[in-house]
Amino acid sequence: MAKHILIRPIISEKAESLSDQLQQYSFVVDKSSNKIEIRKAVEKMYNVAVASVNTMIMPGKSKQRYTKTGTQKGTVSPFKKAIVTLAAGEEIDFFGDI
Repeated sequence: MAKHILIRPIISEKAESLSDQLQQYSFVVDKSSNKIEIRKAVEKMYNVAVASVNTMIMPGKSKQRYTKTGTQKGTVSPFKKAIVTLAAGEEIDFFGDI
């Protein structure tokens, strides 16, 4: 069974500003993956040269929302985030086919 390392890219305002200014792209990755596996997965999927990889585990948060029927409580799952810095001149275009 093949392990899926890259789960999805993070598309947010902060992630977009990082990619525009510093050539850094954010991904949600598998919790058990390490920096070397993440580097190889990004290089294989997007055909780019990776300069460095930083990882962090984002903690789960409790959320609640108020509705007509009462308060609903739940949690957001924790996840591992990787910030990948590309070599100079490299770029990833997530929206190229749209």
